[in-house]
Amino acid sequence: MSDRTQEAAERHGDGTATDTEAEAEAGATAGAEPADGGQERRAAAWRAARRVLWRPSFRDTVRERLTWLAENAEGVYDLDRPVDMYGDGIVETLEERVADLLGQEAAVFFPTGTMAQQVALRCWAGRTGNPTVAVHALSHPEVHERHAFSQVSGLRPVRVTDGQRMPTAAEIRDFDEPFGALMLELPLRDAGFVLPSWEELSETVEAARERDAVVHFDGARLWECTTHFGRPLEEIAGLADSVYVSFYKSLGGLGGAAVAGPRTLVDEAKAWRHRYGGMVLQQFPTALAALVGLERELPRLPEYVAHARVVAAALREGFAEAGVPWARVHPEQPHTHQFQVWLPYDADVLTEAGTAQVEETGAGIFGQRWGHAGPGLASTEVTVDAAGLEWTAEDVRSVVKDLVERLPR
Repeated sequence: MSDRTQEAAERHGDGTATDTEAEAEAGATAGAEPADGGQERRAAAWRAARRVLWRPSFRDTVRERLTWLAENAEGVYDLDRPVDMYGDGIVETLEERVADLLGQEAAVFFPTGTMAQQVALRCWAGRTGNPTVAVHALSHPEVHERHAFSQVSGLRPVRVTDGQRMPTAAEIRDFDEPFGALMLELPLRDAGFVLPSWEELSETVEAARERDAVVHFDGARLWECTTHFGRPLEEIAGLADSVYVSFYKSLGGLGGAAVAGPRTLVDEAKAWRHRYGGMVLQQFPTALAALVGLERELPRLPEYVAHARVVAAALREGFAEAGVPWARVHPEQPHTHQFQVWLPYDADVLTEAGTAQVEETGAGIFGQRWGHAGPGLASTEVTVDAAGLEWTAEDVRSVVKDLVERLPR
């Protein structure tokens, strides 16, 4: 992974640079850190840290990832079965597992989420006769995929809102042109990993159906939505006509994605997967890692969400106690195990202070580089996983106090 590509992966918190957003933004984001050693220094500091809230796999070595897979694969799949060829074997097992978890008729594996969603929405466009897809202006395809919908798949995205929240039922009903599909990103990552209420989501889906549109969920992080909605995965996915899920966001896999929905849609999607170049000879490492994530990590996500709320409250308290004039944790009570933090400091100053803190103390909270959010304003994302469960609220406040003491007054 190049310095700039890994930097984009860190900045967007997606675990690896396999996602198109990392590649697209590696050299395109204003204020991106130059490959001058700063990124290597920060990565080394966080790899050596004793206490962090999140240990992303993109900071592991090849040996560490191979060891992780070998140590966790036993009992998840029969390792004495033959490897897969062009989507059979272990890939089919994974597809069946996903369809069952999401309560759908069938599922199809894809090497990337970018390919998966293009194919799903292209198939729906053929059925509805309308290539227009209604999306949020902050949705992943609009922000991070280099206009792939229009440039590659002949789709026409239209933005129903640019608000820092999910689209409402009223916005869907009142939109001034027809669309064949509504795509909803759950959670909406670039707005702060936000989710609507269950009632709001149900009403928005119904509003799309009233307009004879199909509903597709961009559920890259759907796995951790059950706590907020208070519903099981199959009930959440059951609102939509099709659902996309990721195997490395939240689940810690090596990559890969799936689309679940009606069997006829999945069968057509497999044909388009081949046309898009997604028929890879062997995918058993990625499929096996996905099965490990579903078995080992998926059951723990509610615990991570619950503790993220403890961490978020402690961050607010810590900044207030440290005398920071203004600080924002968004959402105040996280909807998932990820959320945003906004502070009134220069992004580079915060990044340097955080790196120095973890180098000197071995503990840190903000593992990603801070982004410029305006004059004298910076934002970053916080993720809580297994590494963060040992942190108490007092631990968080103590590390915040130490960080603020390193900042200019």
